[in-house]
Amino acid sequence: MKNSPKIGAHVSIRGGYGRAARFAWESGAACFQYFPKNPRSLKLKPVDRRDAEDCAAFCREKGIVSIAHTPYPTNMAAGTNGAASREIMVASLLNDLEIAEACGSLGIVVHFGHFAGIEPLQGYQNIIQCMNDTLVAWNGRTKLLIENQAGNHGNEGMTLEELVKVRELSRFPEKIGFCFDTCHAFASGIWNPQHTEELLERGAALNYWPHLVAVHLNDSLYPYGLRRDRHAPIGQGHIGAENLRKLLTSEPFRHQAVALETEKGPDGTHRQEIAAVLDWYEAEDRP
Repeated sequence: MKNSPKIGAHVSIRGGYGRAARFAWESGAACFQYFPKNPRSLKLKPVDRRDAEDCAAFCREKGIVSIAHTPYPTNMAAGTNGAASREIMVASLLNDLEIAEACGSLGIVVHFGHFAGIEPLQGYQNIIQCMNDTLVAWNGRTKLLIENQAGNHGNEGMTLEELVKVRELSRFPEKIGFCFDTCHAFASGIWNPQHTEELLERGAALNYWPHLVAVHLNDSLYPYGLRRDRHAPIGQGHIGAENLRKLLTSEPFRHQAVALETEKGPDGTHRQEIAAVLDWYEAEDRP
């Protein structure tokens, strides 16, 4: 298919990274997302080189791309003290980068960060410092991919302006890209599907789109602008299949790695949703 992006879904690494890649391929995916280690812990995980290379080799053979997602406790806005300090965040992010690089992944997705009572200026400074401390020692090809937030934990990280600015102010912008979450954008109010062209124009003006690497394709269980981060199956939420189709087939999105984060289908895979999304492109390519 012409101009088709890599469509897939989040998969489990139970059985190893290589098995995750094969599971994705068997479900009709050309992209997959995975947690490089326990999603609920920042405990470092030794890199299983054999398993990771098996994953990378299979992906090269089949033309699959992958992205990793950092664990839930990751917070780049963390300060220098406490059990979840910046030092711990940096060590965990480097661990994720090492695993993802070994697996041949495009990047590691990390949430913008939660301020949790910190003054906003300090929160932004913490995020920039966390990225600097992580990337100063990183020379791999795998990028740090900042994800836009839904606003359910605070005002920070919802706008494209914030994501672009922290990247610009970092010491290593060339090592940083973006992951755009459709549900988060809808929930936060930065994407009104009735005016998709406004989002596309704003992203172009900010120079956001050239650094977009990955997309989280999710419908929304809640209406527009409520800051509720709950995913719905594609076409069964308040965004709707047609609005998602228009966004995903627009020029900034159509060549990106796209991962569904919705619930699995009755067969335990995302096969049906992946096929439905791919049909959007097949329809466009028909004479």
